[in-house]
Amino acid sequence: MKQRVTLRRWLRRAVVACLCILLAPYVLTIFYAFMPPVSTLMLARWATFRKVERTYVPIDRISPSLTLAVIIAEDGRFCGHFGVDITEIKDALADGDDLSDIRGASTITQQLAKNLFLWPGHSFVRKALELPLALWIDLVLTKRRTLELYLNVAEWGPDGVFGAEAGARRAFGKSARDLSRYQAAIMAAALPNPVRRNAKSPGPGLRRLAGLYVSRAARSPEADDCVRPKR
Repeated sequence: MKQRVTLRRWLRRAVVACLCILLAPYVLTIFYAFMPPVSTLMLARWATFRKVERTYVPIDRISPSLTLAVIIAEDGRFCGHFGVDITEIKDALADGDDLSDIRGASTITQQLAKNLFLWPGHSFVRKALELPLALWIDLVLTKRRTLELYLNVAEWGPDGVFGAEAGARRAFGKSARDLSRYQAAIMAAALPNPVRRNAKSPGPGLRRLAGLYVSRAARSPEADDCVRPKR
């Protein structure tokens, strides 16, 4: 009888602990409406005594060319969806064979959820956790704040370079607010794999992709309407 009571008590504590872990990101999101966040990759590097280079800057100190280029490159319907782009997911599922093919369907909001609270890689478990988190982030935060957080926690270079400011200074020796359109496009093109795609010394493929983003941005200047300051 005593063993049963002990087992039930242990199970209750385990359930409560799991619920706290699952609910923690939803609570933290509320605080991130006004507090600078850190990503799980940053925490992992600190925990293993590796360097983290990041200077948090508000979005009004980041070049509008970069905000537009990132939206064009990563999530063209960012201003129109509610954190999850159903159209992109349907297209990815129709064209792909497995979960790895859904990478292109991840919105900026989903990538922010992953960076802040989850882990890299492809798995059904992570996707199952990521989708409701993205919906919650979009509900709690403005689009402008969501993009600001993403630009400040995204990995933007090897050896622990995080955020647009550190990424711009590493690649071009200047602040993120002073990036040209082409430099912004180079940084946006490097985002999917900033370790292999070197914005500081871009190869022909990266330069071609950046040129494509510059052209798309010129054709769709309204893509970042939702993150522009209200007048």
